[in-house]
Amino acid sequence: MAFRTRVKICGLTSVEDALLAVNAGADAIGLVFYGPSPRFVEIEQAAEIAKSLPAFVTKTALFVNPNIEYVESVLAEVDIDLIQFHGDEPAKFCEQFAKPFIKAVRMRETTDLKILEKEFSQASGLLLDAYIPGVPGGTGEQFNWSWIPEKLDVPVILAGGLTSDNVKQAIKTASPWAVDVSGGVEMSKGVKSPEKIKKFMQQVMSTVE
Repeated sequence: MAFRTRVKICGLTSVEDALLAVNAGADAIGLVFYGPSPRFVEIEQAAEIAKSLPAFVTKTALFVNPNIEYVESVLAEVDIDLIQFHGDEPAKFCEQFAKPFIKAVRMRETTDLKILEKEFSQASGLLLDAYIPGVPGGTGEQFNWSWIPEKLDVPVILAGGLTSDNVKQAIKTASPWAVDVSGGVEMSKGVKSPEKIKKFMQQVMSTVE
């Protein structure tokens, strides 16, 4: 049976866009709980988005170096399935919330994923994003996919500058478990484009042989 790369569409800020993403075939959606981001959502809005989604869609909460109380307040109010830590959080911090989590890695040529997969051995995946000094993520920049080792014991989620123009090549080159897109399917920051989402999903599906 052919393998289909999973898709997470991140940075959703409205029920309308969330339903647009899942109806196009997205497996997961991302809600950003990081104040400086243009895609930040308040807890009340995030709860409404999460409640609107059908079964079998993974609702992901993205944090960047949060305090414990903030994570717990989000989990208490929003129906979250998975946590994405996108800052410098150590493994022990990530493991304390009784939820599956993925850890973002800002990729450089010197990044040793073999070490990181051992450090974050409890993670459900490593999300690989571009490294831009001083920017925790969502840069829209692409890193060199050849830096990813062929064999890792943890699932790889590929992010960073993905669009309908390059996602097919990204999947062929890196063979990730999943791809994560935000800016690449937007009309403006925080507002998704139906056409771009449709084209992105078509390109992902075209890799299934």
